[in-house]
Amino acid sequence: MIGVFKQKSPANILLLFVFGVLIKLPMFIYPHVPVSRPSDGELFEAILRFLQPTGNSYPRLYPLIAFALLYIQALVLTNFINNQRMMNRPNYLAGMAYLLITSLLPEWNYFSAPLFINTILLLILSGLFRIYNQQNAKGTIFNIGLALGVAGFLFVSSLTFIIWIFLALAVMRPFRLNEWLLCILGITTPFYFYAIYIFIKGKWSWESFLPHISIGVPSLEQTAWLAASVFLLMVPFLIGGYYVQDSLRKMLINVRKGWSLLLLYLFTALLLPFVNTSDTFENWVMAMVPLAAFHASAYLYPTWRVFPLVFFWISVAFVIAYQYYGPGWAPV
Repeated sequence: MIGVFKQKSPANILLLFVFGVLIKLPMFIYPHVPVSRPSDGELFEAILRFLQPTGNSYPRLYPLIAFALLYIQALVLTNFINNQRMMNRPNYLAGMAYLLITSLLPEWNYFSAPLFINTILLLILSGLFRIYNQQNAKGTIFNIGLALGVAGFLFVSSLTFIIWIFLALAVMRPFRLNEWLLCILGITTPFYFYAIYIFIKGKWSWESFLPHISIGVPSLEQTAWLAASVFLLMVPFLIGGYYVQDSLRKMLINVRKGWSLLLLYLFTALLLPFVNTSDTFENWVMAMVPLAAFHASAYLYPTWRVFPLVFFWISVAFVIAYQYYGPGWAPV
């Protein structure tokens, strides 16, 4: 399987889809119906209300949408890494890794605001990479801010990625105050139009306008399954990080900066669960995009070819065991 996805073949688009369906089959057998959470934004709540009539009569609508998002995100991440030449040869390992590691916990396969946000963050990542060589990047920078502002109406905690965007601007371009202000303008634009809307509707209040953000420590149940999932996430990440670091001197400057963007992306995503904390793992799915990129390096670069193969099948075996013999996706 690793050897297949190491190749850049159009057939891998179909194989990636088949792999995703097989590794995530229980999400269709035990469909999860999402409910609104306090951290969900107005826009996502409107999406849930729109889907509710159909979802009540056909609950599998939600896993179908969730899988479509996961599959599209896997393809977008793969195309980004290949188009920007982040690795020494084109491959589909990043997409495969993304579908695999998002199967480690059932919450990462729910139709949720954080999963929706991953698509927007991938678009922002592509925009941030483009501005490195753009002579006039003002339009792109405004669009990056605008995308994050819209994301805030899907999932309030996603506004934490303001930190990532400003750090990325500092990495990718010389400091220009007008560009930073333009980014802030893009972020605040959706809030400006929302303020006009609630004012016209006669529902104006600071409580309904300002996003509610609180800081806390999530209360999560510690289990052996969770410990194993974390192990299967961290070992390939550390190995992939080693090989990326070892290859940096051979990379172009823009590629080095691209890996820096992914690392900053990961660190910011790991802050998300501490913002508007909850007792579920849904918020952690936003860290899976950069983790998948480093996992792909762990599958591609090792000279001892047995390790990637063994670790891949261990991960697959754990996912299947968790799904069918552990808590998995089965209703309690």
